[in-house]
Amino acid sequence: MSRRTERIGEQIRAELARLLHEETTDPRIGLVTLTQVDVSPDLSNARVYWSAVESKNSDELSTSEAGLESAAGFLRHRLAQVLELKRVPELRFRYDSSLALGEATLSLLREIQDGAQK
Repeated sequence: MSRRTERIGEQIRAELARLLHEETTDPRIGLVTLTQVDVSPDLSNARVYWSAVESKNSDELSTSEAGLESAAGFLRHRLAQVLELKRVPELRFRYDSSLALGEATLSLLREIQDGAQK
């Protein structure tokens, strides 16, 4: 990824986070964190990685992803109004499990530490 696509990806991530917080009203989305945006070199596609703020089961994650996919057109339209880009990429949302895996690892480490202290 070039520096330009990294910079544009970060701009898109920051603006999407603001839009999701302030302008999106779909209750299916819930509380999500955008972890990263990968933009294709030709700026035609952007893969938006997200994670759930609170621990959710697979049904709730599917519902959140459906809400994000449903809002993609609205979000792309708003990005076109805010960002000074000739072409605004098509948004594709992907769940990022790294935060959940990190929390599970920390939980296991705490259990080991508590067991060692007893």
